[in-house]
Amino acid sequence: MAEEKNKETLNIRLHVYDEDILTVLHNREDEEYYRAAAKLISERYGAYAQVYKGRKSDHTIALMTLIEIALRYERELAKNDTSPYENILSQLTSEIEEVLK
Repeated sequence: MAEEKNKETLNIRLHVYDEDILTVLHNREDEEYYRAAAKLISERYGAYAQVYKGRKSDHTIALMTLIEIALRYERELAKNDTSPYENILSQLTSEIEEVLK
């Protein structure tokens, strides 16, 4: 029953920088992530707008914000890359199997 409740759609209003956005969630557990994402976007956009407002278009400022956040995401993905560990484990497994033969 709790699982069904979490799958119900939920309309939430997010305030991103200077605009309200209505978002439909299909998983209630994601609400806190959406709100945190809206806050991060607002903070980073505001920092770029403070420096570049009047010198760059709103579109360019939004793209600069998007690039910064995507860069953070890519760095986190790189931190969580398990392929080096998988390669070492595979090599060690091969060596152990060789010794046990």
